[in-house]
Amino acid sequence: MSGATDHLPRLLALVPWIVSHPDTPVGDVARQFGVTEEQIRKDLDLLFVCGLPGYGPGDLMEVVYDGDRVSMSNADTISKPLRLAPDEALALIAALRALLGTPGLVETGAVDRALAKLEDAAGGHVAGAELAVAADPTVAPDVVQTVRDATTAGRRLRMRYWVPARDEATERDVDPIRVFTSGGAVYLVGWCRSVDDVRTFRLDRALDVEVLDVPADVPEEARERAHDDRVFTPAADDRLVTLELSDRARWVADYYPCESVQESAGGLVVTMRARDDAWVRRLALSLAGVARVTEPADLAAAARDAARAALGAYAPDAGSD
Repeated sequence: MSGATDHLPRLLALVPWIVSHPDTPVGDVARQFGVTEEQIRKDLDLLFVCGLPGYGPGDLMEVVYDGDRVSMSNADTISKPLRLAPDEALALIAALRALLGTPGLVETGAVDRALAKLEDAAGGHVAGAELAVAADPTVAPDVVQTVRDATTAGRRLRMRYWVPARDEATERDVDPIRVFTSGGAVYLVGWCRSVDDVRTFRLDRALDVEVLDVPADVPEEARERAHDDRVFTPAADDRLVTLELSDRARWVADYYPCESVQESAGGLVVTMRARDDAWVRRLALSLAGVARVTEPADLAAAARDAARAALGAYAPDAGSD
């Protein structure tokens, strides 16, 4: 089975490879790209009807079979392998160096090899570039390694975790699902047994972790939700909040998962789920001047009160000169 995420890259790589290796057995092409002969033939059938606008006989790529061997012609426009632009290469190199700086998160041998190939291919573009990427100093390496080991082994974790919104440490059992990095922080996504739902934990807030001799038991629908690319995954019973966003705050609708997004005269009106009122107040304060909470009424009032208190902290003392 070939998914969309690997199909297009394979098609783009297939053309220059066959052009530079004419008269190759289809079986050899399939082994080169790690798919079945049937899939390669489907790819070639698709490429046969691709080409330049006009789509006449002289505009389409030609796939030529000689028995079980295949060649391509009339594919000059994409006959060379895709090349990374300098900024793309630098971005990949920086990301790989960041992975190397995350203890216990990746197999460093594979990353080292990929990094060496990229740096060699980029050549002079990275020779003078400063790309030092510091690892997150607040995450204990043994915490990351313990979480990674539990995730790999499918074992439950017992975690003492600091909740900044309430400024308290909580203890909970978590069935780990995956570990990932975002914005320089390391996260664990797991099934939290305290609330029977998916939760995302920043590992720099994990005060202590222990692997239990209990198999992880994650509902299938929760596992599917846990592979969402977003850092925060809301629950159905989280509080529904409405915000009015100006054009300058449109990014909020892209960054946070929203229940609804509607155009308005000055920007957007969005609704989102939030499990913590304190988080909403902090979000409202950070968006002061470009967004406001409108529903629910009590939370909108709390956000206004927090804004007034913040402004009051900047007011000069009555007795000051």
